[in-house]
Amino acid sequence: MGIKFEKVDEGDYLLDCCGYVCPHPQMYTKKALQKMGSGDILTLRFDNPSSGESISAMCDSEGNELFERDESSSTYVWKIRKG
Repeated sequence: MGIKFEKVDEGDYLLDCCGYVCPHPQMYTKKALQKMGSGDILTLRFDNPSSGESISAMCDSEGNELFERDESSSTYVWKIRKG
């Protein structure tokens, strides 16, 4: 089990926080977004449902756009555009 943060393409990043519980997914999401440029896209994967609320609230408060949510399986896949 380990956090995976990687650049997939120009302006496109992936952060996999599966296996971690609050507050780790939110903390790692915040750190990843700090390393990215404005307008870059972060695809976030996590499997701890309670992390969703804190990540969503963090995006709102920091001006990042949570524009896509796939919650159809036990692994959540969200896309966040850095503001």
